[in-house]
Amino acid sequence: MNMQFSKRLDLFGPEIFAALNDKKVALEQQGKALYNLSVGTPDFPPAPHIKQALIDAAQSDENWKYSLRDIPEMLEAVCAYYKRRFGVEGLTPDQVMSFSGSQDGIGHLGMALCNDGDLVLLPDPCYPVFMTGSLLGGAEPWYYHLTKEHNFLPDVSTIPDDVADRAKYMLVSLPANPVGSVGSPELYREIVDFCRKHDILLIHDNAYSDIIFDGKVGGSVFNTPGAEEVAVEFFSLSKSFNVTGARISFLVGRRDVIAACKKLRTQIDFGMFLPIQKAAIAALTGPLDGVRAQCAEYQRRRDALCGGLRSIGWNVPDSHGSMFVWAPLPGGYTNSMTFCMDLIEKAGVICTPGSSFGPSGEGYVRFALTMPVERIQAAVQAIAASGILG
Repeated sequence: MNMQFSKRLDLFGPEIFAALNDKKVALEQQGKALYNLSVGTPDFPPAPHIKQALIDAAQSDENWKYSLRDIPEMLEAVCAYYKRRFGVEGLTPDQVMSFSGSQDGIGHLGMALCNDGDLVLLPDPCYPVFMTGSLLGGAEPWYYHLTKEHNFLPDVSTIPDDVADRAKYMLVSLPANPVGSVGSPELYREIVDFCRKHDILLIHDNAYSDIIFDGKVGGSVFNTPGAEEVAVEFFSLSKSFNVTGARISFLVGRRDVIAACKKLRTQIDFGMFLPIQKAAIAALTGPLDGVRAQCAEYQRRRDALCGGLRSIGWNVPDSHGSMFVWAPLPGGYTNSMTFCMDLIEKAGVICTPGSSFGPSGEGYVRFALTMPVERIQAAVQAIAASGILG
C-alpha cells in the first residue's frame, strides 16, 4: 500500500536529534565515557512534598477517572502563586487554564488563534515548537532576529510598521531558550507598548523565570502595567520544581484567549490527571527555598562550563538565565551539526546544533546545564584533551 501522508509533515525539517542519538548509542556500546549536555531536563529531584501529594492522590480510585476540568483549587493556587511569587494581583481562575506542558500549549496555540495566512512574529533563534505551533495553525512566521550585537534580546525597532500591523501575535521568550538572555522591566515596557500600538497579542513563554543569574530575579510579563490588555503567559512548573515528566504548565492572562484555547482543548483532551493536579497544588502552595537554592547551583554550573571553556581557549560568554548556554562555534567550524558530531566522537560531549533553533541558530551550539559541577569540569577537560579546539 502506497500511503500518502499529510502535507503538514513537509513543514518540518529532518529530525537531527535522531542522528545525535544514534551516534550516542553507538559510542555507549563501545564503552566511551559520555557527557550528555544536550537535553534540557533537570537532574534535580522533585521536592518530597510534591511527590507525596501525587502518591496520596493516587490512592483514591476516583482520581483515576477523567478529570474533565482543571479543579478550582488548582486554578486558585495559580492565582495565589502569581501574587506571592511575582507580586501580580487581581488574577482570577477564569484567566487560567492548564496544559500538558508549555510545549503542548504552544504547539496547539496557532490552531486556536490563527487562520491561514495570518502573520505571526517569532524570535530567531527560538525553541522549535514556536515555529511548529504557528505552522500548524496555517500562519506565516516573520522572524525578528536575536543578535549578539543586541545581547540576544528582542528589538521591536527592527520590525517594520507594515509587518507589525499585519501581525496576529508576537511570541517572546525570556529568559530565552536557547540563547540564555534575560529581559528587564524597560524591555518588557517597550514590547508591551509595541503590541498595544499595533493591536498584537503578546504571548510570553516564562518557563525559566526561576533560573536567572548574577543576583537578578525573574518576573512575569504582568508586572508591566497594561500587559493585562494584550498578553497571555505560559507558566511552567517543569524547570522550577523538576517535574518535567509530569507535564504541568498553565496559560494565564486574557480571558478571550483562555476561552478560545479551552474550546480547542475540550476537543482533544479529557483534562490533566487528577493526582498530577494535586501535585501541582503542592508545588504552587509549598516552600520556595529549594527553588532559590537550585538557581544558585545552576549558576555554579554556568560558571564551571562557560569559565572552564574560556580557560581552554573557547570564548563562550556567560549565560544570563535559563538552564542553557549558547556557544559560538570554535575556530575552524562553520556547520553546527558537523561540530556536534565531531564533539561526540572526539570528546564524548553531547550538545545540540544551533541550526535546530531556526535560521539564525547556525554558527552556535546549545549546552544544557544538566550535570553536577564535577561532571561539567570533567566534560571541559575531555574537550581540552580531544584537540578539537585546535
